[in-house]
Amino acid sequence: MKNRWKGFLLILSVFALLFMVACGQQQGGEGKKEITLAYVNWDSEVASTHVIKKVLEEQGFTVELKQVEAGPMWAGVASGSADGMVAAWLPVTHKSYYEKFKNQVEDLGSNMEGTRIGLVVPSYVNADSIADLKQKKGEFDGKIIGIDAGAGVMEATQRAIKDYNLDMTLVEGSDAAMVASLKKAIDTKKPIVITGWSPHWKFAEYDLKFLDDPKESFGGEENIHTIVSKDLKKESPEAYKILDQFHWTTEDMEEVMLAVQQGKKPEEAAADWVKKHSDKVKEWTK
Repeated sequence: MKNRWKGFLLILSVFALLFMVACGQQQGGEGKKEITLAYVNWDSEVASTHVIKKVLEEQGFTVELKQVEAGPMWAGVASGSADGMVAAWLPVTHKSYYEKFKNQVEDLGSNMEGTRIGLVVPSYVNADSIADLKQKKGEFDGKIIGIDAGAGVMEATQRAIKDYNLDMTLVEGSDAAMVASLKKAIDTKKPIVITGWSPHWKFAEYDLKFLDDPKESFGGEENIHTIVSKDLKKESPEAYKILDQFHWTTEDMEEVMLAVQQGKKPEEAAADWVKKHSDKVKEWTK
C-alpha cells in the first residue's frame, strides 16, 4: 500500500513537472506582452501608431504610447526604453537620426511607400517653385511656417533656405499651429508657405500644391519605416512579427487622419479603421 502511494505521488510529480515545463515553453514562445511604442505628434504618425496599437491590443498585448520629438523617438528605441515605432521617414527626413542610431536599432523596412516632404502653398499662390520665393518674400512676410524644431522637414527646410539663397525666416511651432496658420490664410486668401508632407489630411481638406524643388533640398520620394529595438525579436517574437508585417497605403492613413480631423478621438478612429479593414489586419497578424 505504501509503495502504491509512493508510486502515485511520483506520477503526480512527473505530471506537475511536465505541466510547468509546458507552461514555461508557451510563455517563452509568446514573449513579453507589454509593448511601448514611441511616436511624433504629426497627424500621420498619430494615425499609424494608434492603428498598430489597436491591432496589438486585439492580439492580447498591453501597449503604452510615448509621444516625443523625433530625436527622443529614435533614441528611445535605440536604448530599449521603447520597443519600436512606425514613424521613421527615410531616406531624407530622418537621415541624421538613422545614421546616428542605425547600429543600435533594427530596420524592418517600409510600412508605407510614396510619401513626400517639401514646401507647400495654397493653389491660388502665384509660385510654382521654391526658387520663386526669392522674389516674393514680401508676400509671405518673409516667413516660412514650420513645425517642431526637431523634425526632419525643418532640417530640410533650413537646407532649402541655403540652397535657394532665400532671405526668409523659418518659424518653429507645431503641426497644429501650422495648420491653424494655413486655415487662417486660406480663409482670407492671403499667401502663405508652410512645411508640408504627404500623406496629410490637409491635402484632402484644402487645394494645395508642393513647390517644385529642382535642387532636391528635400530629396525625392520617401517611405515610412518601422524601427524596433535590437532585443524585440527575442523578447516578444509575436509583437515583432506583427510590426514586421504592418503595411498600408496613403489612402488608408488619410482615412484615419480625416476621421480624427472631423472630431473622432485617435483611439476611436483607429478602432473603426481596424474593424472596417479586417482583411488587411489579418495579413499583419497571420
